Amino acid sequence: QLQAYGGGLVQAGGSLRLSCAASGRTVYGMGWFRQAPGKERDVVAAITWSGTSTYYADSVKGRFTISRDNAKNTMYLQMNSLKPEDTAVYYCAGSTSSGYSRDSSYYNDWGQGTLVTVSS
Repeated sequence: QLQAYGGGLVQAGGSLRLSCAASGRTVYGMGWFRQAPGKERDVVAAITWSGTSTYYADSVKGRFTISRDNAKNTMYLQMNSLKPEDTAVYYCAGSTSSGYSRDSSYYNDWGQGTLVTVSS
């Protein structure tokens, strides 16, 4: 089971840190996805089990940082320089495989989503 939290309302240029806590079983490859109103769910960032390899969507490169603490079974998404177009529900996802993928079908478990709203 995954639980995402940390969303909220922030002004453009501000920062937020999302967390995703895993419980019940070990989660290996993980990722963050987001879905804006009227749009499809898209990958934001992903990370391997070891944390040594990461992926970022072009739209967030240089602004967002994905990381994880396996001792705490938690994944993070540090979001800086937020823009109004980052407004969306953010979902964390976990896989039983150790790698990562931009494809949502790779992931077995999903968190409930946390809303991030960036005001202009």
